[in-house]
Amino acid sequence: MLRLAVQMAGHRISALLAVVCAVLGGAALITGTGVLTESGLRSHLPPGRLGGADVVVSADQTFRSGPDLPLALPERGTVPATLVERLAQLPGVTAAVGDISFPVGLLDARGRAVPVDDPRTAGHNWSSLGLLAGGPDVEGGKPAGSGEIAVDRDIAAAAGVKPGSEVRVVAAGRAAADYRVSAVIDAPGAGVLFADRTAAQLAGDEGGFRSGTVDLIGLRTEPGATDTVAAAVRAELRDAAPRHPEQRDEKSQLPAPELVVATGSDRGDLAAPDTVAARSLLILLSSSLAGIILLITGFVMAGALGVAIAGQRRELALMRAVGATPKQIRRLAADQATVIAALALVPGIPLGYLLAGQFRSMLVERGVLPEALPLTYSPLPALATILLLALAVQVSARGAARRTSRMPATEAVAESRSEPRNPSPLRTRAGLLLVVAATTLSVVPLLSRTALGATATSIAGIIAAIGLAMAGPALVRSVSDTLARRLPAGASPATWLAMSNVRGYAIRIAGVVSTLAMAVVFTLTYTLAQTTVLTATTNDVRAGTLAQERLTAPGLGGMPEGTLAAVRDTSGVREAAPVTTTTVLWPYEQLGDPVVESASAMILDPAAPGVLDLGVRSGSLARLTGDTVAVGSDVATSRDANVGQRISLILGDGTRVTPRVVAVYDRGLGFGPVVVSRDLAIDHTTTRLDQSILIRTDDSATAHDNLAALAAARPGLSLEPADTTGAGLSDAPPEVWVNLATIAVLLGYLLLSIANKLTATTAQRRTEIATLRLNGTTPRQIRAMMRREAALIATAALVAGLAVSAIPLALLGSGFLGRPWPAGPVWLLPAIALTIVTIAFLTIELPTRQALRTSPADALANRE
Repeated sequence: MLRLAVQMAGHRISALLAVVCAVLGGAALITGTGVLTESGLRSHLPPGRLGGADVVVSADQTFRSGPDLPLALPERGTVPATLVERLAQLPGVTAAVGDISFPVGLLDARGRAVPVDDPRTAGHNWSSLGLLAGGPDVEGGKPAGSGEIAVDRDIAAAAGVKPGSEVRVVAAGRAAADYRVSAVIDAPGAGVLFADRTAAQLAGDEGGFRSGTVDLIGLRTEPGATDTVAAAVRAELRDAAPRHPEQRDEKSQLPAPELVVATGSDRGDLAAPDTVAARSLLILLSSSLAGIILLITGFVMAGALGVAIAGQRRELALMRAVGATPKQIRRLAADQATVIAALALVPGIPLGYLLAGQFRSMLVERGVLPEALPLTYSPLPALATILLLALAVQVSARGAARRTSRMPATEAVAESRSEPRNPSPLRTRAGLLLVVAATTLSVVPLLSRTALGATATSIAGIIAAIGLAMAGPALVRSVSDTLARRLPAGASPATWLAMSNVRGYAIRIAGVVSTLAMAVVFTLTYTLAQTTVLTATTNDVRAGTLAQERLTAPGLGGMPEGTLAAVRDTSGVREAAPVTTTTVLWPYEQLGDPVVESASAMILDPAAPGVLDLGVRSGSLARLTGDTVAVGSDVATSRDANVGQRISLILGDGTRVTPRVVAVYDRGLGFGPVVVSRDLAIDHTTTRLDQSILIRTDDSATAHDNLAALAAARPGLSLEPADTTGAGLSDAPPEVWVNLATIAVLLGYLLLSIANKLTATTAQRRTEIATLRLNGTTPRQIRAMMRREAALIATAALVAGLAVSAIPLALLGSGFLGRPWPAGPVWLLPAIALTIVTIAFLTIELPTRQALRTSPADALANRE
C-alpha cells in the first residue's frame, strides 16, 4: 500500500505542493512554539556572580499553586543573616558567604550616572567577592571603613577611575557622597563593593525591615561534596523553625516564603529573580500562540489535503471498482499524505528552531527578554511536532477520502469528474452553530474591559471563520443561484461560464473563499484587537494623568532620599507623589476552583489623587495608608472585592498579606488591576526606593524651569513629561510589537498556503479547460472566464470576512472605546483587499496561462 501511495504521489506533484507548504510551515511554527515553551520551563540563567558558590540558599522566588505552572516572584526576598554562621559549621562546607545587594549609582565628573548592569542591585558587601568563580584578580586592597569602595573593571572603565581615585556615589538612596576607590576587580558583574559593615548598614537601614538579613547565602564545598552539603542544608532548614521570626512581616503578621537550596544550573535563577520572571512570559506567550497556531495549521492542512485528494477521486474510484475496500482507500490516502508530510518535516523542523532563535532575538531587542536568558534546545519540540502533524495528516487525509471510499464503486466512478451537487446539511448546520457561538463570545469585551477580554474578539473571529468554511458550500450555492437568476440576458459568455462554474462547483469554490476569508478575519480581528487595546490604554493613561512632569533616577536604582521633599518645596509645584510599580499575585476562586493570577501593581501613597485620576467609582485613594489597596472595577466585580472587604494578595517577594479595599476605580486598563499602599508594599520591593515622582504644577514655564534646575542640581535625576504614552504603533509597548510580529508570521504562512491551494485547484482544471477549447472556446474567453471567477472569489472572501468580523469588532470598540468601531491604521483594510485580490488573480491567472500552452488533445491524453 505504501509503494502504491508513493507512485500516486509522484503523478500529483502540483496538487501535493500545497500539502508540502502547509506541513512545512506548520512544522516550523509548531517547533518554534515548542522551543519557547520548553525554554520557559527549563531554561536557566548562567550563575553569573554566583559562579564560585557550589550551594546557594535563598528565599523561594517562585510561587507554586497545585498543578498550575509556577509563577516568578521578581522582588528579592531575604534570608536571616544568622544562618550564615550555622551553615558554615556543616560538614563539607569550606566557606559560607552572605550576599547583600542594594541600589548604587556612580557619577562621573559631569554628574552623570555611570552605566552599570543593574543599578538596583549593583551594591554588595566585600565578602561577596568569595562568590565569584575563579578567584578574580584584585588590583588594590579591600575597602577600609565607610569611605572606600571597590569596583569591577567595567565600571572602572566607564567611570574612568583606578585604585586611589575619588568618585561620587549614591548608595541605597542616600545623598551623593565622595568615596575612594580602594580596588579594581578583574571580574565582570562584581558591581560596587563596600566594607561589610557599611554594606549591612546601607541595606539594613539600621534596624529597618531588612536589618539582620542577607539576600542569599553562598556555600563553597569540598570537592565532590556538593550534593551531600545541599542535602545537609535542606535538613538544617527543616529542623529550624517553620518560619524564621526575622522573616515575619510586622504589618501583615504573615510569614514570608520558605527558603530554597540550589545547586548547578539552578543557581542562576536565584541570582536574578526579576530576570527569571521573563521565563513566565515565555510560557504565557507560547501558550497563547499554541492554540491559534494549531488551529490555523490544522485548517490549512485539511484544506490542502482536501484539494489534493479531490484531484485523485478518479483514481480512487477506479480502485473501488476493481475491488479495493473503503478501509484500503482511506489508508492509501493517509499513507500518501504521510509520505508527503515526512518529506516536508525534514526542512520544516530545523526551520522551526531557527525561527525560535530569531523570535528570541526580537524579544531581546524589544526589551521583553533579558540578554542573559538562553533558549533551551532539545529534540522534544521536534518529537511533539512530528506526533501532532502525523495525527493531523492522518485525520485530514482519511476525512477527505471518506466520501469516495464509502460510495458504491459505480457511483464513485460517475462522480469522479464532478462534485456532490448538494452540500451536506449536517455540515451547514454545524457551521451556522459555530457562527452563532462566535457571535456570543464576541460579547466578552462588553463585560470585561481587559486585555483578556479583547482576546475573545480574536478567538471569536477565528471560530466564526471556521463556521463560515463549514457552511460555505451551502452559502455559495445559495448566493450563486440568486446571482445567476438575476444575471442580465446580455451577459458575456465568459461571465455566464464563470457563474455556472461557481454554481456547479460550490464546494470547491467555498473552500477557496473560506480560506481567503479566514485571512481577512484573522488579520482584522488580531491586529485591531491589539491596536484597540493600545488606544484604550493610552486614553486611560492620558485622562488619568493629572501631572505634567515626571522625575526619575534611572542610573541610581531609585529616587534618592530628600528628593520628594525638595520637589514639593519647589516654586510652581502644586502636588507631588511617589509612584512605583511591582508585581503581585492574587489568589481567588473562579467557578469554585482556586486560581492565582499575576498582575502588575502600582504602589501609591495618599498624595496620589493630586497627580492621578484613576476614575474612582467608590472609596478614595487618599485612604491608601497601612495595609490597604485599591482595585479596578472589572476585578472588583468578578472577584467580589468591593470597598471595605479584605482580599488575599502575595507581594512581589512572596509575602502574603490581607489588605482592605479602600477604593474601586474604572481606569484599570491604563493603570493596572491593583494599586497597593506604599506603607504596605515598598519594603517588599528589591530596592525599597520609589521609582519616580509625578509632579503637578501650575502649568507655567517657570515651574518647569524650576524643576529642571532641581534635576540638574541633583546628579542622576532626569525630568521628562508625565504622559509619555502615544496612540501610534511607534509608541506601542514591546508586548504589542511581539503580538503584531506573530500575526505577521502566521498571516504569511496562511497566505502562502492559500496561494498554493488556489494554484493547485486551478492546475487540476486542465481537463476542463481543454474540453472548453475543443468546444470552440477561445483562450481569450477562457482567461476572461477565469478572471471573472477570481473576481467573484475575491469579492466573496472580502464580503464574508468583513461580515464575520463586523460584530466582534463592533462589540470590541463599544466595550473599550465607547463607539461601535475599533481603533487601528486606516490603511489596514485597503491593504487586505489589495492582498486578497492580488492572490486570487495571480494564483488563477498564472496556472490558467500554463494550461493554455498545452494543446487540448495532449491535456486530455495526459490527465493527472
